[in-house]
Amino acid sequence: MQDFLILQLSGPMQSWGLPTFEGIRPSAPFPGRGGLLGLLGACLGIKRNDRTSLQKLSAGTRFAVRCDNRTSYHPVNISDFHTVKDAREKPGSLKMNDTIITRREYLYDASFTVAVWTAGLPEQCYTLSELIDAVQRPCYTPYLGRRCCPLSRPLFNSVQQAKNPVAALAAGVPGDGVIYSEEPLTGNERCLSVRDDPIIDLPRQFARRSWFVIQGDKNVPE
Repeated sequence: MQDFLILQLSGPMQSWGLPTFEGIRPSAPFPGRGGLLGLLGACLGIKRNDRTSLQKLSAGTRFAVRCDNRTSYHPVNISDFHTVKDAREKPGSLKMNDTIITRREYLYDASFTVAVWTAGLPEQCYTLSELIDAVQRPCYTPYLGRRCCPLSRPLFNSVQQAKNPVAALAAGVPGDGVIYSEEPLTGNERCLSVRDDPIIDLPRQFARRSWFVIQGDKNVPE
């Protein structure tokens, strides 16, 4: 049995950016590793240039995300536009002095339940107790991917003791929906390759990694 921190990410708007350029800023369909680390980093009060603390957070923190289904409505993707100066409009282009119009995508009426756990030596990573305390008493205001996306409910839900993150999610907030886990449960899960792992020494650069896709609770071992 292991302890898991259960978070709920609910709000009228969310935006979990994918690696791209300023011209088009799509949102991923669920919060990735970079966005979740940023969320916890804000709660802990870690500054963007504090690479030691960022590396410590990244080294020992793991996630599983459930996309919660709603009976009355489902999340939709909507885009708006912003004007940006000194931007790269597309891959391979140089920064322009002209102001360009950029498209930014948001998830409306989305809800996610996240299981957080730690791995590694305590002196090399943040402990789960430290993360629990930070989420309950955040240093900086947490938001759902962008500052214009506030939470509609408290981030902290509960702490659950379970055999695996899927069981912890079911105990914390019962529900179905696709689960994306950073660690496999059976070894037979489908892998989704995503470039969302922050490279701490290269700000705003991301490495490619895999999420293991679990359909509801069907692949959970007894």
